[in-house]
Order: sequence, then structure tokens, then C-alpha cells
Amino acid sequence: MGLANRLREPQILVCPGVYDAFTARLVEQAGFDAVFLSGAAVSYSSLGQPDVGLVSLDEMVNRVSSVANAISLPVLADGDNGHGSAVNLIRTTRLFEQAGAAAVQFEDQVFPKRCGHMQGKKLVSAKEMTLKIEAACHARRDDDFLIIGRTDARSVEGLEAAIDRAILYRKAGADILFIESPLSKDELARCVEAIPDVPLVANMLEGGQTPLVGNQALAEMGYRIALWPNSLVRRFAFAGAALLNELKGKDTTAHLLDQMLPFAALNELLGSKDFSALEARYLPPEQAVRPQ
Repeated sequence: MGLANRLREPQILVCPGVYDAFTARLVEQAGFDAVFLSGAAVSYSSLGQPDVGLVSLDEMVNRVSSVANAISLPVLADGDNGHGSAVNLIRTTRLFEQAGAAAVQFEDQVFPKRCGHMQGKKLVSAKEMTLKIEAACHARRDDDFLIIGRTDARSVEGLEAAIDRAILYRKAGADILFIESPLSKDELARCVEAIPDVPLVANMLEGGQTPLVGNQALAEMGYRIALWPNSLVRRFAFAGAALLNELKGKDTTAHLLDQMLPFAALNELLGSKDFSALEARYLPPEQAVRPQ
């Protein structure tokens, strides 16, 4: 099912954040309907650096392509601020679409951008951002490739200014709106009240400025998409650090096997049997590894 059609379904679309093809496979196996390719998580995992605008366009497009080719789910991808002006954003839009994303998110921060829950953000003018949204809509080849207009104005100009910006981005053609960092449940509800007829994104960042609200409660408020952008990368960081401490202190990981994915299950996740079947069909018998 395409993303636009999925958003017409009554259930809220829950999008765990991923940073590579492996984590995307985990999300698909768990039964979710879409993934969010988090720019922050890509920066953490590929550069070992914070989310301060360091990931290049080419690096992000390559990651979009690897994720989209690994799964059958729609990929909502983080386009940051378009990697430049509206002219740069046109190229960004086309490259994300060609790479296989179902939607791209653009935000109204200047460069260098910051994580939406960090201090020190600065914004482009509302006029400049509306033109960037118009450029993105013009650039896409297929209307089913959706444009997400995000504003970070809540932390800079206040909630009502953020709502006003979001409305302008909708008029400019954004298919989905994302008001970053509401400070309370009342503010989350106010966003839906002010913009009732457009799919809205709620960003659930653990420890961020917005309180964590369950998916069903968000749906009851009127949100159509719930992002959990960094849950996986942060959980893996926690579990990985614990494992390394155990290995350093106890000389082995044998006592942790019950906390690891078994080797056979790992290969199943990665589709090893499918590749064995392809080898059996298309390679000479002496080269093929028969399916187990």
C-alpha cells in the first residue's frame, strides 16, 4: 500500500526511526507499516557525530536507497533544510524520490541546522520556506511522492507563530505538516485544533521537549503519523555499551547468549534462504549453496 493510501486508513501510522537497512528490516519484521529514516540517527551511526547538519546530501541519498531496497515498507526520509537554497532543494527532492523514498521532510531552519530539540536554532523567513515547499512540489515527478513541511518555529517564535507557518506551508503545497517540539499535551492538541484537515506528524523523542504520548492517545487527538525517531539507536547504544562492559570484565559473552538474536534467526532476518534459493536456481550446481 502506498503512503498516501495508508494515510487514509483510520489507524495512526507509527514510524520507528531507522538509520540503515538492518534496522529497517527489524521494523518490517516487527509488523510496522512504515519507517522514518532519521537524519539524526544517520549522523550518529555513520559519522559518530551529533545532529548538527554534518551529513551530506550524497550520504543521505545513499542511505535512503539502501533502506528502500531492503524493505517493502514506505520510507519517510529526513531532508533536513533541503541542503541549501530552494534550487538545491529541487535537486534534493528529485534525488530522494529517485532513491525510493515515499516522502521527504523539509524544515525551516538555516544552515547549519540543529536537532529539533536542541537549543540555538535559527529559522529562514516564512516566505523563503513557502517558496522552498513550492519548489519541492514542482520538482517531484510523481504526486504520490509526498512533501512534509516541518517548522521549528515553536522553540524560536512561539506556538501560534509555528501554527501560522505550518498553514502557509500547507498552502504552498505540503501534503503533511510537522510542528516540531510542542511543549505539552495541550500544545499538541492545539496544533490539531488549528489545522484539522491535514495529516499531522507528532515527534516522540525520548527526553525531548515534547512529552511522550502513546500512539493511541495521539490518534485520538487527531494525529495521523507518530515518529519515534531515535528509539532504536539509543536502545542499541545502551545495550551495546552493556555488552562491551561485560566482555571486558568477564572475558566472554557466553553468559549473554540469551540476550542476543540467535545466529539462525539473524540469517532468517537477512533473507539468507532467499539468496540460497536464487543461487540454486541461477548458478551452476558447483557454485550454488542449497537452501537449508
